[in-house]
This record gives sequence, C-alpha cells and structure tokens, in this order.
Amino acid sequence: MWPSYFLLAAVTGNMHLVKGYSNGKVTAACGDMVPQHGYEPSPDPPPYSITVDKSTFSPGDNITVFLKVASSHSTFFKGFLIETWDAGSPEVPAGGFFILTDPHQSQLLKCGQAEGSGVSHKSSAKKTHIQAVWQSPKNPPQRVQFLVTVVHEYKVYWVRIAGPVVSLREGTALPVTAVPAQTTSPTALSAPFSSEGCSHGKSCLRDPVGCQPESDPHCFFLSFTTDEAGWSVMFELSGPAEGYISLALSLDKWMGNDDAYLCINDGSSIIIRPAYVPGRTHPELATEKDIWGQAWRLADGVIQCRFHRNIIQPNRFNLNQSYFLFLAHGRSDQGFIHRHDRQPLISTNQIVITGHPQDLSGSRSPLLIKFHGMLMLTAWMWMVSTAIFIARHYKHLWPNTNLLGQRLWFQLHRTMMVLAVVLTGAAFALPFIYRRGWSKHAGSHPYIGCAVMALCVIQPIMAMLRPAPEAPRRIIFNWLHFGAGTAGQILAVVCMFLGASQQALLLASLWSPAMLTGWLCWIALADMLLLIQSSRLRSRGNKSDDKDILFAQSERQYGENSQLKKMVLVVFLIGNTGFLAAFINAIRSL
Repeated sequence: MWPSYFLLAAVTGNMHLVKGYSNGKVTAACGDMVPQHGYEPSPDPPPYSITVDKSTFSPGDNITVFLKVASSHSTFFKGFLIETWDAGSPEVPAGGFFILTDPHQSQLLKCGQAEGSGVSHKSSAKKTHIQAVWQSPKNPPQRVQFLVTVVHEYKVYWVRIAGPVVSLREGTALPVTAVPAQTTSPTALSAPFSSEGCSHGKSCLRDPVGCQPESDPHCFFLSFTTDEAGWSVMFELSGPAEGYISLALSLDKWMGNDDAYLCINDGSSIIIRPAYVPGRTHPELATEKDIWGQAWRLADGVIQCRFHRNIIQPNRFNLNQSYFLFLAHGRSDQGFIHRHDRQPLISTNQIVITGHPQDLSGSRSPLLIKFHGMLMLTAWMWMVSTAIFIARHYKHLWPNTNLLGQRLWFQLHRTMMVLAVVLTGAAFALPFIYRRGWSKHAGSHPYIGCAVMALCVIQPIMAMLRPAPEAPRRIIFNWLHFGAGTAGQILAVVCMFLGASQQALLLASLWSPAMLTGWLCWIALADMLLLIQSSRLRSRGNKSDDKDILFAQSERQYGENSQLKKMVLVVFLIGNTGFLAAFINAIRSL
C-alpha cells in the first residue's frame, strides 16, 4: 500500500502545468516565442518557408509576410506566432504593427506595449499557408528580421524559425504613406452624385434597382472605386434620411463585428465618421484619421457623403477581401444615432471591394422572411378563404358526387385546410430560424401569429374528435369548430396587415393595406352575392302553394342556382389567385 502512495506522490511532484492555446491567445508566449506545451521543440528541420514581398523598405512601408508549407512537403500546421525583431539586436522588437489580411484565420496580439505587434492563429484548424502585412514604424532599425513559431501538433512545434531580413533603404528620411495630406474638415459638394459609370467605372449598389441619385430623391445609392495607384478606395453614399445613412462591411448577413462608416446630419452639415459594430449593439465611433478626402451635401432631405480609405488600414477590414455590404439609414439626435428605421439593404453576394466594377444587387428582406410571407399568404389568402367559402355555400351543389368515400365539398374543404395547416406550420418556423430566437422589434405581430398557430393545431384535433352527425353533442362541436375557425381567420387577417409593415418585409406603405382591404371586400362581395341569391330562392318557394308549380319552379331554380354558383366559384378563385399573385410578386421584388 505505502509504495503506491510514494509512487503517486512522486508522479504528482513531477507534473508540470500544461496550457492549451487553440484559440491563438498566446500573448504569454511573446518574447521568447515558446509555446507553453510542456514539450521540447522539434529538432528536425522545419517543413515550412517564410518569405516576404520586398527586401528593402522605407519608414511607413507595408511588407507582406508569407508563411506556408514547403513545396517538398505535404503537411500542415495548426498554430503560429509571427513577430518582428531588430536583426542587429535579436532581443529588441523592431516596432511597427501588423495588419490582418484574413481575419477568419489570424488575429492580432499585443506583445509588450505595442498593439498589433504580433500575429497568431485564430483556431486549431489545419492550415497550409497564412499571410499578414507588417507596417514599418517611423523610426525603424536598419535591418528587420521576421521570426515565426509554428505548431504542427501539440507535441510537435518549431520555435523562432528565422525568416528573411529586410533592410532600410539608404537616405530615407520621411515615411512613405499611402494617403495624401488629410483635410482638416469635410468640404461641401457642389452637385449630387451620379450613377454614370456604374458597372464599368465603379461598383454601385442601388435601391430601387437602377435608380439615379442625381434625379431621384428616393434613391439609396452606394458606389466605390479604387484609385489608379491601387492604394485607396473612394466611397460615395446617398439616400433620403432624417438623421444618418451608413455603410457597413460584414463577413455575413448578420449585423455585428462589422466595419462601418456613418454620415450623420448635425443640422447644418454632415459629420463623416468610421465606426465598429461590436455585436448587435450601438456602433462605436472611431477617429477621423482612418478616412480622408471627406465631402458632403445636404439638400431636400437627401444626405450625400464621400470619403476615401486606404485599402490596408490598421484596425479596419482589408478591402482586398470580400464582404457583404450593408446600407442603412435612421434618425439622429444631436449626433446620437438611433436604430435604423428599415431593414438595411444587404448585397446579394459577398463583394471584393477592390475587384472589377459591377452593378450590384441587394435586398432589404431576408430570403427566409420572404418565404414566410409567401407561405402565410398562400395558406390564408387562398386556401383557407376558399375552403371556408366552399363549406359555407357549396354543401348541396354536388349532392351525388363523392370523392374517396366522402362528399366532394367535404374532401375539398378538408384537403385545403390540412394543406393550410402544414404551410402555416412551415411558415411559422422560418422567422425563428432566421432570428435564432424571438424578435424583440416585431411588435404584436409574432404574438398574434402564435395565437393563429395554436388555433391551427386545435382545429384538426377537434375535427378528428368530432361526434357523429346524429349525436347530441354534435351541435357543441359545430359551434366550437366555427368559433375557432372564425377567430383564426380574423387573427390571421390582422397578422397580414401587421406583417406588411414589418422591417424585414416592408411592402409599399399605401399599396399593401389597400390591396388587403380590396381582398377582404372581394370575399365579402362573393359571400353577399350567394347569400342574396339563396334568400331570393327561399322567398320564391314560400310564396307558391301549388305543389306541381312549386316542384317545376324548384327544378328550374336549382339549375339556375347551380350554374350561378359554379360561375361565382370560378370568378372567386380567379380573384383570389390575382390578389395572391400580386402580393407574391411584390415580396419577390423586395
């Protein structure tokens, strides 16, 4: 027994603290660049190569560093750390800072006192190459060397692999910069922006599609073009807004962790500021030094602003990469911006900012929300209204026609209602999938929608448990079935009116209520026509006392009524289809 305790104590006493840094937060390794893995570095030659794009530099120059698997090896690496050092004094940092070219795979570190003085991996995913840009400080050493630590596996790594040495050019006195001298304040534009040159001279994103900012006061417009030297990009933003318009570069179609630029109306001029959006929160404004060449125009409620930005800029997205473009607008109060009034216009695809000019497309409505609206309208505007119309007026139209053992009207009614429940359930799930939870800005629409969904589930359950037609409790089922169905239809109509004004599916403000009202009037008119016809036939029958005459009149009236009902049903279906097609086309074009 005692030998076991001694063995356990000996093993415990010789254990070392082992830390894993698969997320790349390896600030503790800065300096000696040794991973705290508890193992010795590999003695084998490293199967990786480190190269740079230039051998000499001036203060302020950008040097691209490449780390990749050597061509003679088929391997990978999971982690890395890149730092710059004074080649004349290997223990002295060279200064300057790194700029990320691929924020998906790499991240900046603060080694010592300098932000961005190191670059490391962002995850333990397998990699075969990586690159970063180092910007030289104003007073660099004469010779700079890049050192790299590379981790193949947890136990297999190489420390401070010597990379190329780059030398300061002789006679260099002033730093080379990619931007011209910055203006002290934005200048006023003498004329509005123009859409001329879109797709062949500059890239443009417009809402509505093809609108012209120089003549259309309702046009939202974004254009960008790279200068001839390939150093910077000029952005132009225009749109009707009370307080601000903004541009954001995003890695996905969700707002958050985005590179943003705002043009804010302060009453007499436009303030142009870069910003960063940390999650779904208020943007954090940055200093104006990140942009230059600012100009603005404010006329007839339209905000227009222009600014330039370096393609590679510290602490901002690299414009050589591809991003989704967000174009938003909203209110501001004494420089404080409020949440955007409408869903942002989002480019359909990711765009390389410095790529070839093109006329871009975008939408303010996410695809899942579009499908939500289309499915709900199909279920309630067409299927439910038609099923109820048939059950109310066509029970006696085909007395001898059966389908699968049931009367024709009942099979039509039941089939349409079942399809409507299925479509409603599918449509109900889509906003939750898109929002990844409950929407806090949709008002009462989702609450009423949940009530509609609950009634949709209750109705088929009641139908399956309904008593026989001759049962005494059948009257109770009939009233409950009628009440739940009517309540569901009323709430669904309310949801349609509310849904047409949602930010994620904002239809024309005057058009959509008018069209919905027209659809309700269309249903009421068809109902009224058939009710009046039925009442007229009953009135004629009550006035006749002669049985033979009554029988002949009934036969003739039944035939006339049957033909009229069939015509009304066909016209009703055509009208319902027309209203539905108009809404689907409007949603599709958003």
